[in-house]
Amino acid sequence: MATDFAFPDSAAKAAGAEQEFAPEKMSLSMGPSHPATHGVLRLQMELDGEVLTKCDPIVGYLHRGDEKIAENMTYNQFVPYTDRLDYLAPLANNMAYAIAVERLAKLEVPARCQAIRVLTAEMARVSAHLMGLGAFGLDVGAWSVLVHSLNQREHLYKLFEELTGARFTTSYTRIGGVSRDIPDGWLNRVIAFCDQFEPALEETLSLLTRNKIFQDRTVGVGIISKADALAYGLTGPNLRGSGISLDLRKDKPYSGYEQYEFDVPVGSKGDCYDRYLCRGEEMRQAVRIIRQVVAKFPGGDWYAKDARKIFAPPKDKILTSMEELIQNFMIVTEGPQIPAGEVYFEAENPKGALGFFIVSKGGGVPWRMKIRSPSFCNLSILPKICVGTMMSDVVTLLGSLDFVMGECDR
Repeated sequence: MATDFAFPDSAAKAAGAEQEFAPEKMSLSMGPSHPATHGVLRLQMELDGEVLTKCDPIVGYLHRGDEKIAENMTYNQFVPYTDRLDYLAPLANNMAYAIAVERLAKLEVPARCQAIRVLTAEMARVSAHLMGLGAFGLDVGAWSVLVHSLNQREHLYKLFEELTGARFTTSYTRIGGVSRDIPDGWLNRVIAFCDQFEPALEETLSLLTRNKIFQDRTVGVGIISKADALAYGLTGPNLRGSGISLDLRKDKPYSGYEQYEFDVPVGSKGDCYDRYLCRGEEMRQAVRIIRQVVAKFPGGDWYAKDARKIFAPPKDKILTSMEELIQNFMIVTEGPQIPAGEVYFEAENPKGALGFFIVSKGGGVPWRMKIRSPSFCNLSILPKICVGTMMSDVVTLLGSLDFVMGECDR
């Protein structure tokens, strides 16, 4: 007869063996190479199988230091550096910085300048959202969306080049105005872009909105509650996707935004799908604003006449007039003389609220500057919403937050 033998301490040994061979969590780095992380971002992840138990975003690989750079150059010299913050929407960055300095200098720009700034900022919003949409689609396997988005961005870049002379880093806005007036026929070409863009946008969005695979990857994934969105300082589409209708263009209008009618899209669940829907609708509303700006486009000057000590004189006068030559020399060497004081201004950029806090002790160089970059704040919620998700969801979460590392590493 066969008999089963068991040692007296077999139960204890089994428990010890189970404890000794318990699965360990794995530490894995994603990035800082560019693919999938939307820039030089490193994610230090802790995995239990394929489920995340911890995720720390590690920034700083760009080594920017823009705030200290600003404190060592004149107000005008810093304008090109704002291009490199959200480098997908440099025209919007220029605008936010210029308005901050103008408020410090108590300088009012004419209506034509305000209209140009609103027009270019909304075009930059469309351009930035197109890139975010294309990258997000590619993250979840929708290659065609990226091709459609890049095609439309190319139309915008041609318009940017006609206006500013550059495609990517435009440096178009100036303190007290803009660098030049719009070229002849440019507004007509902007409207022609809108006419062909609206049906193209609907076709692009139709590739994702009712796509079963895209919905499976985004619906119910990365939910951000209203309380968390506020606690982490989220702004822009990430905040509005969580059901909070905060848009600085509506709530704290600037540059004449109060003249234009547009709707603020708001989500209900706060998941990746809601954030996608908000950005899609924001592009529709941006085109709506662009059409209104063109229809109401005012005449007059495109720079403030009382900004003679800030705005460089025209080139032909510099070459023919001693007074203008001296003025240009003083602006270039010493910078525009801004009175002492401090100011904080934030604009509704494509990524959220871009803010500039400037402290002046007088003179041509800011004493202190602090940049409130929306991407940095939006990225801070990643460790919370990543916990409990699958590793494959991380790329989806990154795409839905739509951040830019130029802002994070400012």
